[in-house]
Amino acid sequence: MTERRLQTLYTRYRKSINRRLSEYAKTRRPATVYAPIRHILSAGGKRVRPVLTLLSCEAVGGSAGDALDAAAAIEMLHNFTLIHDDVMDHAPVRRGRPTIHTRWDENVAILAGDALAAQAYRAILRSPRRLKKILGAFNDAFITVCEGQGYDKEFERRNDITIGRYMMMIRKKTGRMISVSTEIGALIGGGTPREVGALRSFGEQLGTAFQIRDDLLDIAGTPEEFGKTIGGDVKEGKRTYLLIRALALTGGAERRFLASLAPESRITQADIRRVRGIYLRAGVLDDALDEVERRTHRAQRSLKSLRPTAARGMLMWIADQLLRRNR
Repeated sequence: MTERRLQTLYTRYRKSINRRLSEYAKTRRPATVYAPIRHILSAGGKRVRPVLTLLSCEAVGGSAGDALDAAAAIEMLHNFTLIHDDVMDHAPVRRGRPTIHTRWDENVAILAGDALAAQAYRAILRSPRRLKKILGAFNDAFITVCEGQGYDKEFERRNDITIGRYMMMIRKKTGRMISVSTEIGALIGGGTPREVGALRSFGEQLGTAFQIRDDLLDIAGTPEEFGKTIGGDVKEGKRTYLLIRALALTGGAERRFLASLAPESRITQADIRRVRGIYLRAGVLDDALDEVERRTHRAQRSLKSLRPTAARGMLMWIADQLLRRNR
């Protein structure tokens, strides 16, 4: 398929997901719960995870329509994690708009996030088949993402985190949310254990690449493109791929400065520029990009065992798109 045709199909999938999400967000009262939910769901976004659910269903011979409620559930659970992440990270902006705790307050954000998670379960329960397996995967992903966020917070004050520990954390925090998208799509589509495993592996590798790309954009992107404040990870003392590599490669004053970054530090824009300069000199920006490429290609190889269908081709294309994304 041509690039234009692929973009058109992606837009069509995204529109169908948005329509289904609007059905789950149409309740108006109490406004304290539902206005924030509409705020975050109406902010748009690429809807990568639910689109992957629909395509994974089709890639094993199923109908995308059967997976639409599950896709909506995936997106609602993802947005639940964003609401709570923004509270914990003190993030002022998400997708170019004020975060819920900024526009309302933290109590409203917690309440709206909890309600959104419950709506996600309401949607996943409408899956037409293999409900026990689907619920098991969905619940496992929910728990795993919380564990990943827990490790992320624990790591903020530590300078002994290895790349291996970081990879474990992002497999849980980001990778599992994407791998459950592809796994559930394959289950609904009637995929064999081999097909379900291949698509879950694809999602996990893609999710890992996605997070490292996020780490890179946080320091090397622009606010207009990224949709979030640049340097947010630095301000929050996040132990990202870039910081861990730089701590291993630098010494002296540069290493002491990087090691001092913590959530309670008063990080200025000059500090963020200094961090970027250290990363450039240490070569860790290129290292991160190389790792994103390796993980993306590993994800694509996972799909080789599937039948060569249009859906499989589109999954390969999405992986390439995420590799090159700037937001």
